[in-house]
Amino acid sequence: MILQDILYKVSIRSTKGNTQVDVNNLVIDSRAAAAGCCFIALPGTKTDGQVYIQDAVEKGAVAVVCESLPEKPDEAVTYIQVENAAEAAGYMSHNFFGEPSLKMKLVGVTGTNGKTTIATLLWKLFTALGYKCGLISTVQNQVGDKVFAATHTTPDAVSINALLKQMLDEGCVYVFMECSSHAIHQHRITGLQFTGALFTNITHDHLDYHKTFDEYIRVKKSWFDKLPSSAFAISNADDKRGAVMLQNTHARKYFYSLKTMAEYKGKILDNGLEGLHMTINDKEVYFRLIGEFNAYNLLAVYGAAICLDEDKDKVLQALSSLEGAEGRFDYRISKKDKITGIVDYAHTPDALLNVLATIKKLRRGNEKIITVVGCGGDRDKTKRPVMAEVACEYSDKVIFTSDNPRSEDPLAILKDMEAGLTVVTKKKAISIADRKEAIKTAVNLAGKDDIILVAGKGHEKYQDIKGVKHEFDDKQVLNEMFEMLEK
Repeated sequence: MILQDILYKVSIRSTKGNTQVDVNNLVIDSRAAAAGCCFIALPGTKTDGQVYIQDAVEKGAVAVVCESLPEKPDEAVTYIQVENAAEAAGYMSHNFFGEPSLKMKLVGVTGTNGKTTIATLLWKLFTALGYKCGLISTVQNQVGDKVFAATHTTPDAVSINALLKQMLDEGCVYVFMECSSHAIHQHRITGLQFTGALFTNITHDHLDYHKTFDEYIRVKKSWFDKLPSSAFAISNADDKRGAVMLQNTHARKYFYSLKTMAEYKGKILDNGLEGLHMTINDKEVYFRLIGEFNAYNLLAVYGAAICLDEDKDKVLQALSSLEGAEGRFDYRISKKDKITGIVDYAHTPDALLNVLATIKKLRRGNEKIITVVGCGGDRDKTKRPVMAEVACEYSDKVIFTSDNPRSEDPLAILKDMEAGLTVVTKKKAISIADRKEAIKTAVNLAGKDDIILVAGKGHEKYQDIKGVKHEFDDKQVLNEMFEMLEK
């Protein structure tokens, strides 16, 4: 493709060289540079792409997009100086791959909690309704029946557009996608044309990156502000920022709620381990999903389906048979003593609170709630004592343990969590750094009909320790411990 055409919509400060040059690939990692490519030098949190311009040129890059021109440019290379390299990467990727989001219906989901479940349910629902669909999520990326591993909640701009092009080529009509605050801020979704956007909620998370809660809100809101009038925007009326999110959007506005008037109104009639019995816009339905937080997820999915012109009754009928995403309130019950083990991705104070509040409501008697929880290393430290406090408030016994410690000392993370405890809550908690040992201890402490929550990692099949990903699966460990009980 001609470089000039790839640069459509990019804010250019200056050019040096021939913009009519042929480009055969876009690259944001100089290690992947090869003959005929265009290298986009992205500013990074750890290293700046500017440093690798010469490396990319030596590997055959014919064009370079950067925020500052190098002191000694190569005469054979075209240099494009731009206002914002990350934004440029978004527009260029969309152009290079033939604007795939314009040729399918792309629906994005943002918010602190619920993104994965909503995106996955939408993919399952529209697949059940007979459409070929794509999914871009934390758990996995899916093109029809083909599954690809996910490395980020939202991939980089080049990868997203390459994936969308693949989905288009495979005949996908709809694509459902998680849009993280990092992705919005880093322009990974810039240039994409969204048919619809959903907001779930916003709570304490990612302050290691965004620094302030106001900035976190502003970033999420900026996505809705840029939606076109042809799109629809659906927000949670029960979240205190739900209305603010849609304040300045040009899109058609809709709300969902369990507590107030909204276009998509729900009411929980019964909530147990067998599922949810609720009304949606006065239609009574049974769902397989459990908990109030899933009632909100179902309302968001229902609203999106109606905005996409699907039949209400067919949508509810299909939704009633669906299960949620892997690692989201995944539960199993031991044959002996009927202990319920729940694995959930809850890794924010609000998500943990929602899961534990749901478990409390599921109790039929005096069953103990035993929670195993940790906090990730190299991430927002301010939520650690809050997570510990929430776990202790809603549990009878809590075991603090390692999550993904990354480069941090697991014992230091546990100390940060313990700082959130009072004299009273300290009596409920113990710390065991080894996650497998922590889960084993929880099972040993559990009696007949008790409930164990293993929180924080959900679908993940590894533990990130000092830059190495070690195999680890909460569900597998819990199953092994339950099997030992049977012997």
